[in-house]
Amino acid sequence: MTASEDAVETKGKGRSWRDVDLRAVAPFAALALLLVVGALVNPNFIGFTNLANVATRSAFIAIIAVGATFVISSGDLDLSVGAMVAFVASLMILFMNSGAIADPSLMLTAAMVLTVVIGAGCGLLNGLITTVGKIEPFIATLGTMGIYRGLTTWLSQGGAITLREPELQALYRPVYFGSIFGVPVPIAVILVVTAIAAFVLYRMRYGRHVVAVGSNRDVARYSGIPVDRVRTIAFVIQGLCVAIAVLLYVPRLGSTSATTGILWELQAITAVVVGGTALKGGAGRVWGTICGAFILELVGNIMLLSNFISEYLIGAIQGAIIIIAMLVQRSLVRKS
Repeated sequence: MTASEDAVETKGKGRSWRDVDLRAVAPFAALALLLVVGALVNPNFIGFTNLANVATRSAFIAIIAVGATFVISSGDLDLSVGAMVAFVASLMILFMNSGAIADPSLMLTAAMVLTVVIGAGCGLLNGLITTVGKIEPFIATLGTMGIYRGLTTWLSQGGAITLREPELQALYRPVYFGSIFGVPVPIAVILVVTAIAAFVLYRMRYGRHVVAVGSNRDVARYSGIPVDRVRTIAFVIQGLCVAIAVLLYVPRLGSTSATTGILWELQAITAVVVGGTALKGGAGRVWGTICGAFILELVGNIMLLSNFISEYLIGAIQGAIIIIAMLVQRSLVRKS
């Protein structure tokens, strides 16, 4: 065998399973394993109706986690998303209850636009406090979490804010309970939001800048990348994703309170980490994040359908999942 042929053969042999990014594959393997376990626990688990319900219920966390993927990939963290959901949803319902616009369709449209603007504004505030104020994102978003939660408590006077207009309720209800060509609307929204996010992160220059900033901010800055702008836009994207989640959340219950969204930040971060995105930044996997969100909801569904573990331990299980995911990530990084 000649040297050139040997090199070609060696190169061909090098393309083995060892070259596969295990962090990218692991979430989908875990999802497949959960489906098998769920089917063994309860035959009804694998049915289309149950899985569609699971995917629908995961919509809020999945969409918020898509935004968190951008923030975490850029090397930051947002702990305010749960409180932001409660605050934005409260303002949306209060606006619809105000009767400022007589026509229900126009009122609903205006309320949706207002929700998106407020969500983006909250994300922008988080970004500016972090970048312009030079405050660590953990501390900055911990502070805004208290602000959003406190404002929601003040707006609701410690109670609940409920949508009172029957016409608006009837008009808005299909946004969560409706379907498009047989696909529940929340699932369709997940797919659209994730596809757009994947295009931005993988195909656009901004996505490459996010990964570069998360990998090494000093190198990114010396390369001419506007680091603070990239980080701020990531927080705005997070705010937009929170707003989209609110648009789906309000028609489901038609009510919100100061307790809305508690621990959603933990679930969103867990979905991102389980999906293969490095918590230290520098790598983002949007589709893996969606897989992570489904995994969290499937775990809760299996616990509900079985009698092995109490459903009240879901929060503890999710906390354990994020620790295990971090340990797995660290071991994979050491092996590579």
